[in-house]
Amino acid sequence: MLRRLHKDQPDSFAFTPDNLAWAEGQITKYPEGRQASAIIPLLWRAQEQEGWLTRPAIEYVSDMLGMAYIRGLEVASFYFMFQLQPVGSVAHIQVCGTTSCMICGAEDLMKVCKEKIAAKPHEISADGKFSWEEVECLGSCSNAPMAQIGKDYYEDLTTERMGEIIDELSAGKVPTPGPQNGRYASEPLSGLTSLTEYDSGKTQYNASAQLATDIGDTVKRIDGTEVPLLTPWQGKGKSAGTAAKKSPAKKPAVKAEAPKATKAKPATTAQKPAKATQAPKPAAPTDAVAQAAGTKPKVMKAPRKSGADDLKMIKGVGPKLEGLLNSMGFFHFDQVAQWGPEEVSWVDQNLEGFKGRVSRDNWVPQATALAAGEETEFSKRATKSGIYKK
Repeated sequence: MLRRLHKDQPDSFAFTPDNLAWAEGQITKYPEGRQASAIIPLLWRAQEQEGWLTRPAIEYVSDMLGMAYIRGLEVASFYFMFQLQPVGSVAHIQVCGTTSCMICGAEDLMKVCKEKIAAKPHEISADGKFSWEEVECLGSCSNAPMAQIGKDYYEDLTTERMGEIIDELSAGKVPTPGPQNGRYASEPLSGLTSLTEYDSGKTQYNASAQLATDIGDTVKRIDGTEVPLLTPWQGKGKSAGTAAKKSPAKKPAVKAEAPKATKAKPATTAQKPAKATQAPKPAAPTDAVAQAAGTKPKVMKAPRKSGADDLKMIKGVGPKLEGLLNSMGFFHFDQVAQWGPEEVSWVDQNLEGFKGRVSRDNWVPQATALAAGEETEFSKRATKSGIYKK
């Protein structure tokens, strides 16, 4: 299927403050130089914020990660999880149309969507609440036919149940995801014939449906305020609470092993003299590291009376990194423009959480141009897309 950007696009995109904080938190999960690995979660959060993935959003996220726009577009256009056109305000329904689901009645489910939502895929219903499409295999073949609605799977569907789910969503209700025929997970319809001991002590729904129910955001879009920014599953629902109760029980076991560690100390102590004899050797590498760290640039206690420059106009500098630079005494473009190789080396080494960023994104040439009142390619795009304002 050919996936293209929608013909009508908004002028700009910017994360809300909560989503920006969330996005910056995601980026810190990856090693220096590998920030582009955060592209999928950031694009997903942009889609959550707007409902669909716009071109300005793709470019905004690409700029945050120092990626060429075409690379961001490649990711966005490859995965069906990203909607490149407007969708229904309540839910977008993705009906699996691959072999197992097709054999079990997927075409009939699509007929329901045509009747209740719109005649063609990606068209929005008259009330603006729904849209739908056929997608490739969603990997729930044993529970065919199925559809993904919002974030979750609705399996073992019939045409009647599909119609009811749409009606319930339209009325503001959130149907419970998972199998819709009374089945717990993917066991035979007649029930378990083996491993029956695992049938006791289970939660009300299977793990996926239970988590969706506990979190409560099945079709609701996330703006960063409903759930914790990095671990939305913690502290939610019975299963999370149970896990929290169990974890302290493990700690005494660790403490109980402490005597064993003390018994092993003589062996460790015996090794210490050997390490001590090697202590003088690291002195030379330490000096080398000090030399490699370069020279600390001149800093300022505060910005000039005219106010600090918007350092975010330098590619690779986001709000968090700008705050770090300010705390280190760097407020103006001309300060960065004066850095030589040794100063660049020092700053690269001392940017906690952002090491190597100065060299990677060539800050000095950018700062030189900006200090002279010129615009760089990045600052033009950043201003135009609304990421940062002058």
